[in-house]
Amino acid sequence: MWRGLPVLALAGLLVLGRAPAGRGAACEPVRIPLCKPLPWNVTKMPNHLHHSTQANAVLAMEQFEGLLGTNCSPDLLFFLCAMYAPICTIDFQHEPIKPCKSVCERARAGCEPVLLRYSHAWPDSLACDELPVYDRGVCISPEAIVTAEGADFPMDSNNGNCGGASIDRCKCKPVKATQKTYLRNNYNYVIRAKVKEVKTKCHDVTAVVEVKEILKSSLVNIPKDTVNLHTNSGCLCPPLSANEEYIIMGYEDEERSR
Repeated sequence: MWRGLPVLALAGLLVLGRAPAGRGAACEPVRIPLCKPLPWNVTKMPNHLHHSTQANAVLAMEQFEGLLGTNCSPDLLFFLCAMYAPICTIDFQHEPIKPCKSVCERARAGCEPVLLRYSHAWPDSLACDELPVYDRGVCISPEAIVTAEGADFPMDSNNGNCGGASIDRCKCKPVKATQKTYLRNNYNYVIRAKVKEVKTKCHDVTAVVEVKEILKSSLVNIPKDTVNLHTNSGCLCPPLSANEEYIIMGYEDEERSR
């Protein structure tokens, strides 16, 4: 939601990401112990450091266990796992997603001073310069891993008014952004878009977005322009921030052409 590209599904919301297209092996379950707590459970080999198997990646990551133990950066584990066990989004794109440059820079800023104290430098293999910047490419960051199912709020049958979208009434249930979730929901469209504003009227929530890229579409035409995205819930989970870019996955309403 890198600051990079969160993936938001506007009808049962989900977060993922996208990278340049290419061909390669299928997704496989994450088996690297250090990376299992992270909010994705499928990866793809070879990884961004050219390890052909997760067993090789495990051996290579061992060198960072001491550095992780210093808690030098809250972004270090996320960054390492995004490099060694990158998130895989099969049927969404073919190449694993790279971490955002900003994530690398935060990890390096926190941990390189620790390395220098022991006469070590930040590894060249983890150089930040070649990683994508979120507004010029697609990448992954901790801020983007937010998945949720939205709870709707009811119409007041006595006076015809909606129950307000208060924080107490909109409680989002966290869900992992997994391959299974993505495939199960079978979204009609996937776009990269910048949020301009979010409008709420009664329990109808509309996101006004500027479409940057169309990754998947179906029957309803999606122009590369400013469009309105409608939700089927009075709660928007996770909440959208104006002027942020997101990967948005959702469903089409063929009858209303929206």
